[in-house]
Amino acid sequence: MFEYFYNEILRSCIIGFGSLFNGLEVQHTNDNGTQSIIQVPIAYGPTQKFLARLQQEAQLNRPVQMTLPRMSFEFTSLTYDPSRKTTKTQSFLTTTPDGSEIKRVYAPVPYNMGFTLSIYTKLNDDMLQIVEQILPYFQPHYNLSVKFLGNLNEIRDIPVNLDSITMDDDYEGNFETRRALVYTLTFTAKTYLYGPIADVSGDIVKKVTVGYSALSTDGSVRTRDLTYQVTPRATKDYDNSLISNIDEDVDLTQTSIKVTNPDGITENTYVYVGSEEMFVEKIVGDSMVVRRAQDNTKASKHPLGRDVFSITKEDDKLIEFGDDFGFNGSVF
Repeated sequence: MFEYFYNEILRSCIIGFGSLFNGLEVQHTNDNGTQSIIQVPIAYGPTQKFLARLQQEAQLNRPVQMTLPRMSFEFTSLTYDPSRKTTKTQSFLTTTPDGSEIKRVYAPVPYNMGFTLSIYTKLNDDMLQIVEQILPYFQPHYNLSVKFLGNLNEIRDIPVNLDSITMDDDYEGNFETRRALVYTLTFTAKTYLYGPIADVSGDIVKKVTVGYSALSTDGSVRTRDLTYQVTPRATKDYDNSLISNIDEDVDLTQTSIKVTNPDGITENTYVYVGSEEMFVEKIVGDSMVVRRAQDNTKASKHPLGRDVFSITKEDDKLIEFGDDFGFNGSVF
């Protein structure tokens, strides 16, 4: 417990929330009918910080002021959500994108993140334009897709609920006081926090060896000593090793199948045709005699010209995490 880890989940959710409101625009129509488009900037920070800047730069004769409209957002709270709790010991396995490592991750813990989005405008019409570009997407929530756990490509949809809207019109003072309309929208993002990620690549069993010993009735003489070894065997072709093509239409029960290149097929090996695995018992002329539907694959009809792929030891090395596989057994 308390080992160092940092999955950057909260940071990813904060960035994802802010990105929802990028690209909002306000349009103004001039007296001559031309339109000007204003991009509404957004920044991370508390509402009071931006209001203080407006008050400090309230003089209308200053050459540079903080321009309106603009928006700010802030991460305000983090609370545990027991209604979404799952079993503590539940875990799942996943792989890195290149398949080189296998990781174990325990079930995440549900937390609610509170956010506030503040919108500042000088004109009421600007405020209405911005609000109408936001509200239709929240009914009352919007699913935000966030990539968790770095390079493990764990992507979750985080519901973002719109909880409330408050309005404030700061229009007191004399004519030199700058007006600021402020709308504050509060949101709740239902996210998950993950614990440390364990590398279990070395825990995957890739070979099993069982020894049998038989003794005489009085236990003095060993009469049989047998070792049985099992390794995973691929049940489909991974490296696209095309060796032949079917030279006739094949039905569901046919076991002698004509091929265009029988010399490329080896007896007592497996081949992959369509989505069906077959075991080649022998080669007779230009036909292969097979056992159909091996390793829980289903027998299928195969048309003339369908590709025949070989399943070799190289495919055994390429078995992907989560794929079904068979077994090679050896007796010593």
